[in-house]
Amino acid sequence: MADTAGEWVFSDEQNQLRAAVRAFCADHVDESSVRAAMESDPPFDAKVWSRLGSELGVLGMAVPESAGGAGGNLVDQAVAVEQLGAALACGPLFGTVYLAIPALVAASGGQELLGPLVDGTRTAAFAVRDDAGAFDASSVEVQAVPTEQGWALSGTVERVVDAGAADVLLVAATTPDGVGLFVVEADSLGVQRIRLTTLDLTRPQATVGLLDAPAQLIAGPEEAERVITHALQVGAALLAVEQVGAAQHLLDLSVDYAKNRLQFGRPIGSFQAVKHRLADDLVAVEHARSTAYHAVWALSDGSDDPALAVSIAQATTSAAFVRVATDTIQVHGGIGFTWEHQAHLYYKRAYTDAALLGGAEEHRARVADFVLVVAPEKDAPRVATGMPS
Repeated sequence: MADTAGEWVFSDEQNQLRAAVRAFCADHVDESSVRAAMESDPPFDAKVWSRLGSELGVLGMAVPESAGGAGGNLVDQAVAVEQLGAALACGPLFGTVYLAIPALVAASGGQELLGPLVDGTRTAAFAVRDDAGAFDASSVEVQAVPTEQGWALSGTVERVVDAGAADVLLVAATTPDGVGLFVVEADSLGVQRIRLTTLDLTRPQATVGLLDAPAQLIAGPEEAERVITHALQVGAALLAVEQVGAAQHLLDLSVDYAKNRLQFGRPIGSFQAVKHRLADDLVAVEHARSTAYHAVWALSDGSDDPALAVSIAQATTSAAFVRVATDTIQVHGGIGFTWEHQAHLYYKRAYTDAALLGGAEEHRARVADFVLVVAPEKDAPRVATGMPS
C-alpha cells in the first residue's frame, strides 16, 4: 500500500491479487463446494487448498522468498484473506495461515516447515491456549521433558481450531527453564485428537491430548513469548479482515435482494425500515474494514501499537459481522429463515469468529486498559513483527 496525499490506497499489484483470488473463489469455492466440504473428511478440498498455495501463492504472502513464500507483506496476505472470507472458504486458514506460519516466520527454528505449509502440501494447527487473544505463560498446562531424541510433551489443549485434520501441531509447553514452543507431528504416537461438534462446520475444532509425544523445540523460553504473542496478534488481525470480507459479501447479497424483491408492487429496498437497516450495515462494514487494515498496517510497519490496534479491530469487526449476518436473515425474510439458505452458513461463522481469540467485550476492556492505564504511564509496548522489511 502507498500513502497518496495523506490517504492510504492499495497498489495495482494488490488490486490484481484481489481480483485473482476473487475469480479463483468464484470458480472453486461456491456454496455447493462449501457444503460438500463441511461433510467430508478432511473438512476441505485438499486439491483446492494445494492450488491456493502452489498456483496462487496466497498461503504465504508474507513469508520471505528464501523460506518458500511470496516475499510480500502482511497487507498482501490480508488482501487475499478478505476474498477467502467473502467466499467462506473451507480449509485450515485459521490454524495454518493466521497462526502457524506467522509463528514459524518469527521463530528461530522450524524454518524447514514453512515450505510445505506455504505450498499447501501440509497443514498445521496452533495448540496454544490464549487468554482472550493474548498469551499468558502461566496458563500453559502442557509439560515438556527432555529426552535423548529431543523432547516429550504431555498435557491437553482444549478446542484447537483445525487440529482434527492438521499434519503438524505447534504446541506451547512448560520446560525446566520456562515456556517453549514446539512442533509435534500430528500422527505421532502419544497424540490424540478428539473432534468436537461445533456450531460452524466450516471451522472444525478438536481437543488435543498429548502423552509423551515426541516434539521439536522451535522457540526456547528466551523467545517463545514474543513468537506466540506475534502469532496471536497476526492471527487476530487476519481474522478481522476475514470477517470484513464475509460481512461485505452478506451486505452485497442483501442489497441485491432488496433491489429485486417486490412487495406491494415496490422493491423492499425502497421501504425505510429496510433502507435504514442496510445503510447502518454499510457504516458498520466500512468502520470494520478501516480498523482491520489499520491493525494489519500496525503489525507491518510499526506505525501504531499493534496490541491496541488488534484489539480495536477485533472488537469492531466481530460486532459488525454478527450484526450484518443477523440483518441479512431479516432482510431475506422467509427464505432467510431456512437452513438451506447461505445466510445461515455465514451466520454460524460470524458467531464462531466472534468467540475466537477474544470476544468483542474482552477486547473493548483491553482497549480501555491500554488507553486509561498504559498510555499515561509510558509509551505503549511494541512487539517485534517478525515480518520481512
